[in-house]
Amino acid sequence: MKTLMVLGASAPQVQLIRAARGLGYRTVVCSIPGAYPGFAVADETAYADISDPEAVLDAAKQFHVDGIATCCLDTGVRALGYACEKLGLPGLSERAAVCSADKWSMKNAFMAAGVNTARFYRVTDRDSLAGALEKLDMPVILKAVDLQGSKGIYICRSAEDAFASLEKVMALSRRDYCIVEEFIEGTELGAQAFVYRGRVLFVLPHGDNTYMSATAVPIGHYVPIDAPAEVLAAAEEQVRRAIAAIGLDNCAVNVDLIEKDGKIYVIELTGRAGATCLPELVSIYYGLDYYAMIAAMAVGDDPLALFDRREDGHVANASRMLLSDRSGTVRRIVDNVVRDESIFDLSVIVKEGDQVEKFTNAKDRLGQIIVRGATTEECFRRIDEILSQFIIEIE
Repeated sequence: MKTLMVLGASAPQVQLIRAARGLGYRTVVCSIPGAYPGFAVADETAYADISDPEAVLDAAKQFHVDGIATCCLDTGVRALGYACEKLGLPGLSERAAVCSADKWSMKNAFMAAGVNTARFYRVTDRDSLAGALEKLDMPVILKAVDLQGSKGIYICRSAEDAFASLEKVMALSRRDYCIVEEFIEGTELGAQAFVYRGRVLFVLPHGDNTYMSATAVPIGHYVPIDAPAEVLAAAEEQVRRAIAAIGLDNCAVNVDLIEKDGKIYVIELTGRAGATCLPELVSIYYGLDYYAMIAAMAVGDDPLALFDRREDGHVANASRMLLSDRSGTVRRIVDNVVRDESIFDLSVIVKEGDQVEKFTNAKDRLGQIIVRGATTEECFRRIDEILSQFIIEIE
């Protein structure tokens, strides 16, 4: 029996663990202690900080694992690459993992490979920021280079905003520098991709629904997207170039994109499946178990055996996070939704009496909705219906 170690024990890893067990693998969940649901699902537990490459390597040796995987979070990507390379396991390389986890290294790799990306500058203090602002038009974005998701990212529409945001970014980051880049005002979209033995099996562009916090935060995704064929082709070309630029291989890939005037820009990418219901989006669209593909590849089994059994047609689907626009206590949860085959998932992770935070990023979500249908428009209408019938009252 092969053993898969999953980095992280939070809700998104639960589905990866279950998929691995469904394939007959022994599962070891690796995480710091906490009230994480993955502990109850895995066969065994390795307590370690998944952001620490040496700790993950030691855990992998201790449990004699055949593979290491993660999904939906960046925290363990660098350690995954390090441990896989040291142990000769399938997975992205240490260099690729480091590059995809550091926005400064990533952007430089993009520029060297001719990937379309926003102009950017390295910033260490107010003087270097002032110099960069002389070369960029407003608005701009300040970004911590070492944080995941939307943390440490601020849209700035004036120099005063930029200097104030610099202090916030540097307080959050473990590095003594950050980057400032031009803000490309266009249509946000993304893509999921999968690389196996140097071959990109698919590039799936998807639409993003966002919520404006300090920056635009994805709260849902959908496929297919209504875009001209040449835009979709450009998105695939830029994703493939970005994957090659970073050197990603034997991994799922999550990519953030912007389209402006028919041109696609790569914002960033990382060597793991995206969050906010994106593995489910891939699974529903292609008619397969994407988590199982990730697990199989990690332990050295052929993911093509699963990918080649995908359905001929493609299924439209959409997702939406449940969230609160203010902090408070969950007073009541009203569920008047009639379940039918259009609902892939409708789940809530809070209960009456729980304290919740105003939504700023994915960790503040209250639950999720995933639906499927004949068209994306049908999916959007179904989500709106569900949102009118499933109400979480906050006081």
